[in-house]
Amino acid sequence: MKVVLLADVKGHGKKGELCNVSDGYARNFLFPKKLAIEADNAALNELKNREESAAHHKQEEIKAAKETAAKLEGKTVTIKAKAGSGGRLFGSVTSKEIAQEIKTALGIEIDKKKMNAPDIKNFGEYTAEIKLYQGIVAKLTVKVTE
Repeated sequence: MKVVLLADVKGHGKKGELCNVSDGYARNFLFPKKLAIEADNAALNELKNREESAAHHKQEEIKAAKETAAKLEGKTVTIKAKAGSGGRLFGSVTSKEIAQEIKTALGIEIDKKKMNAPDIKNFGEYTAEIKLYQGIVAKLTVKVTE
């Protein structure tokens, strides 16, 4: 019997998948526990629509990430920091500070966890990478001044 899974079922598949199980397993276990529904025309049509919707949302996310990458690519963000003698900073410039400066200067909100910035402990220019989506990376110049 073909069923559409409503939840992950160990050994058979993940939520939203179409799988083939025995009639007794479906009627005695999956249906009473509301883990699956029978794969009739309505259920198959809903599954198809859900997959198309997920693909559309993924395309929208990729498009938005590419637009953000185009806005960020090649830009320079200036961060002011205090330093002691020899140009060595008190502490370091973190990805959190860089993300805040991007938000104020460029108006683009970036998650600090998606930023790969070098260890900044001196004045100068550094290159930071921002992973916006799988395979989409924007490079940004971070300039640290006094």
